Amino acid sequence: MRTPTRRIGTLVALSAVAALALSACGGGDAPATSDSGVPLVEAGKLIACTHLPYEPFEFNDGGTIVGFDVDVVAEIAADLDVELEVVDTPFEGIQTGEDLSTGKCDVAAAGMTITDVREEALDFSEPYFEATQALMVKADSDIATLADLEGKKLGVQAATTGEIYAQDEAPGAELVQFEDLALLQTAVQTGQVDAAINDNGVLLDFVSKNDDVQVVTEFDTGEQYGLGVKTGNADLLEAVNATLARLASDGTYDTIYEKWLGVAPATS
Repeated sequence: MRTPTRRIGTLVALSAVAALALSACGGGDAPATSDSGVPLVEAGKLIACTHLPYEPFEFNDGGTIVGFDVDVVAEIAADLDVELEVVDTPFEGIQTGEDLSTGKCDVAAAGMTITDVREEALDFSEPYFEATQALMVKADSDIATLADLEGKKLGVQAATTGEIYAQDEAPGAELVQFEDLALLQTAVQTGQVDAAINDNGVLLDFVSKNDDVQVVTEFDTGEQYGLGVKTGNADLLEAVNATLARLASDGTYDTIYEKWLGVAPATS
């Protein structure tokens, strides 16, 4: 049974200032801006960087990139009255802020946990999703905890908080690094690794569609996802936060959540 993650309370708190923030997104000296003056990489377009696949947050569906995060940034683009373009790019360039600082995209939307290290490289929005780590194994495995992985292979996704958690909490396991989520999930199914650790949302989604694997435990790491913008782009950050606040106040966030997670978000 899928366990719903909790809705972010700060989104509700932001709703009181949403209207003010939306009207205050002026200024900016960049050559390309939205009609309201928000600096953008290209005029008339909001470019969002993501990393595929990370279902249900972002994945390719018949040649179109869709998912939870895509629906969220689509709302931001709509509020700015610009077109949305989603770009698939390696996660390393997203989480280091390189894709933002070099003008590859305006917004980073990749199921990205807010961390102190990442905050040094980019500016985060208010949190929009709570996540935690989970452990996935084959359906017939007797592994139930990290302690059971002593001397066994534990799959991790490169440059993620799951990899960091595994390094700290599973010292007896042999960590096997994978570039993306799909490779990590397949490695468990094929027995290349004995278990995999990643965010609960993506692993729970995967096991709901594949009966040969199961999530055996979750770890409350207190993680929160945020959208990233280039350091110092205060006008765009304000616009992003204003949209997140609107989504919380008008019920759109609940609709997006249930569409992609299969359950309504629990209030905190």
